[in-house]
Amino acid sequence: MRYITALAALPFALGAPTLNTRADAAAEAAPGKYIVVLKPDAPAPAAAPATGPGIMSTSAVAAAEKTHIYGVGNFKGFAASLTSVQLAALQADSTVAYIVTDKREAHTMDVSAADQAQWGRITSQANATWGLARISHRDAGTTEYRFAASAGAGTCAYIVDTGVYAEHPEFEGRATFLKNFATTATTDDNGHGTHVSGTIGSKTYGVAKKTKLFGIKVLDEYGYGAWSDIIAGIQYAVEDSKNRTEECPNGYVANMSLGGPRNQALNDVVKEAVEAGIFFAVAAGNEAVNTDASSPSSEPTAFTVGATDYQDQITSFSNYGWLVDGFAPGLDIESTWIGGPTATNIISGTSMASPHMAGLAAYLQGVYGQQDPAALALRIKSMSTVGKVKNIFPNTGTPNLLAFNGAL
Repeated sequence: MRYITALAALPFALGAPTLNTRADAAAEAAPGKYIVVLKPDAPAPAAAPATGPGIMSTSAVAAAEKTHIYGVGNFKGFAASLTSVQLAALQADSTVAYIVTDKREAHTMDVSAADQAQWGRITSQANATWGLARISHRDAGTTEYRFAASAGAGTCAYIVDTGVYAEHPEFEGRATFLKNFATTATTDDNGHGTHVSGTIGSKTYGVAKKTKLFGIKVLDEYGYGAWSDIIAGIQYAVEDSKNRTEECPNGYVANMSLGGPRNQALNDVVKEAVEAGIFFAVAAGNEAVNTDASSPSSEPTAFTVGATDYQDQITSFSNYGWLVDGFAPGLDIESTWIGGPTATNIISGTSMASPHMAGLAAYLQGVYGQQDPAALALRIKSMSTVGKVKNIFPNTGTPNLLAFNGAL
């Protein structure tokens, strides 16, 4: 799974109006660019007066070039280019919770290049990808994908990634390139987002074959993006979902197969999006380390997904730890790709495991109806196959749970 560099946040003390300036030689800094997060009781940035009390009345801030204004639940703030004088003024402002440097640090996470009456009819797909077959059987070794015929109907999935090649016939007209926050073309010019979308909901390669897919582009053609753009993309998904209650009566899911160093701002906006009713599946990361130092995989309200191989072993690259919620297939996954109507690609990473789980969340809401994200996460865990994942790191709190769709 390639890391899609996006909103890289450096470590900082939550609630302290100070900027952590720990250098990261591997990250490409955006000089003078910051994400300013306000305290919950501070005036909303867009509504604060230009003069008088409040954060936006600070003359240095009023003159700043703002690229995004955020307001998702209690997560409020803005992204801006700041001079040292403006930065100092904000650090001293009592309404500021914290400030983080905006970096191109987030990246994709690929590594190679009920009862039966409620479930309704169970159907099957022969010669399915090994990942689909694995999540529909308790034991490995089959090539059949078994699933409820509802197949995620009435649900909508937001893919916060490199965009989606919506014209691919595998999407059957159910995919939309919704919004572009990256600086490159309004299309998926990388392929990663299209591959992820295909695993969630394409005709042949998808877990939830009737869900609607909405691509939000926050990463460029190289799979990298700014933290500020990723936060803006999440905010857009939340706002867009409010206008799709009739189109998505059975609920919403989102997938983020991207990540970077731990970023509290990104974690906080994911938390608010989950509280707004969107189930978030996120990739655990590909460094074979504890995922608690990465974002968004360290956000507890997100559903963090590690990767397994054909033999139910943790892949050599998958992150682990108590913040992982479960595992799904992530090695040599075939799915849709860019470049033409028959394009497919086989790639690996926790980027490929996460959309199996996002698709499963959409699929289960197609069966049971819309569910609160926490309740849906609990259902997924309670249905999971227990004890099959091999080579789990001891004494790390990593759960031995493998995704299962319940289609016995």
